[in-house]
Amino acid sequence: MIDILNRILWAIATVLIITTSIYFTFHLKFIQFHLREMFHNLLHKSKVKDGISSFQVLMMTLAGRIGVGSIAGIALAIYIGGIGSIFWLWITAILSSVLAYAETVLGMIYKKRDTGFIYKGGPAYYISNGLGKKNLGKLYAILIIVCYIGGFIGIQSNTITKSIQEIRPVGPHIVGVVMVVVTLVIIFGGVKKISSVTGKIVPVMTLAYLGLASYIMVVNWSQIPSLFFNICKEAFHFRPFLTGFLTSFIVGIQRGIFSNEAGLGTGSIAASTSNSDSPTEQGYIQILGIYITSLLICTATALIILTSDYSLYTFTDVNGIEITQMAFQYHLGSVGNAFIFSSILLFAFSTILTGYYYVESSLKFFFDKIHPILLILLKVITLFVVYLGCIMSSTFLWKLVDVLVALLAIINIYGLFYLRDEVKQELFIYNMKKRKH
Repeated sequence: MIDILNRILWAIATVLIITTSIYFTFHLKFIQFHLREMFHNLLHKSKVKDGISSFQVLMMTLAGRIGVGSIAGIALAIYIGGIGSIFWLWITAILSSVLAYAETVLGMIYKKRDTGFIYKGGPAYYISNGLGKKNLGKLYAILIIVCYIGGFIGIQSNTITKSIQEIRPVGPHIVGVVMVVVTLVIIFGGVKKISSVTGKIVPVMTLAYLGLASYIMVVNWSQIPSLFFNICKEAFHFRPFLTGFLTSFIVGIQRGIFSNEAGLGTGSIAASTSNSDSPTEQGYIQILGIYITSLLICTATALIILTSDYSLYTFTDVNGIEITQMAFQYHLGSVGNAFIFSSILLFAFSTILTGYYYVESSLKFFFDKIHPILLILLKVITLFVVYLGCIMSSTFLWKLVDVLVALLAIINIYGLFYLRDEVKQELFIYNMKKRKH
């Protein structure tokens, strides 16, 4: 039943993601190609010194995006959909990045003050207050809570456990206890603590990951041109249609959305915490985040796997991290094994922290002033899910997450489309201010 539901929901979500992305691309005059504006806004300093800076917001959203979806998820895409799925992942990233822009702009427009200079926002807020669809906003908030508590966070801790077990035969219960203790210390520090930790972890690990990936690609340079050619060729392998083109196409889109979260609205939850007063500025920065995740990290992971002997192995209850870990070991021996373990540990852990904040923000949507006891209860449940993810089946978790992600995408894109004029208006205001200066 979950497989059938998955296919139906993703058929709907795929059509919506592609058509809406194309619409916004023309509607906003190909804004996802304005690279100069992206870097300019990232380096621009806000006049408000307190609160969370644009750079911290980017690191926080990258922490949510560069998790197992960019490392284990890419391996799973190749394993299930073939190498052609990587091509569709690229196309999805470029097209859907405009959705990340739109949802961020709307998140900033409809954000509300939480405490001090900290804000809260996201799809639940702009669907409820912008569209006036209160019940749909509540449904989205509930789905975020279920999706992250029930799936995303569990996938992260599950992947960390699988990664450790590839190196040492450590029991999943022990891994779970350690993960719970470390997560507990940080999430009880609040959103400032979460943004501070992710702001330190993400840039270091991103640069280290890309650096080592570049080294592997240089060593295997002779294979790279033919790999790019085969990725593009296999993406259009129509025979047989259902197991060839269609599988690569759907899996590529699924893994692309799972890795960068464009169109889901989750990035706007983190972006809404920014102390910036410019929605368009934050929108540009979030497009950059999509490119870092999908075009750099995901592509690097794919090339590392494809230059290894991954096709000689078979896996059961596959998570995806086993394939990536095997590829790193193939290229770098025990050093590669240790590095990918460190990467997945820090990336997945930072995703857990950001995921927790998404859940907390969605819970706060239901209350003008949330009772502290309720937040403590939420933290306890999150810690339990972190532990549970360490001992559950990978296959079940991935299927559950796919269904929930499709539902989030459908609801969020509905909101984006009906608020499209507000997105365009903000871009017009931004461009007018630029001309005056």
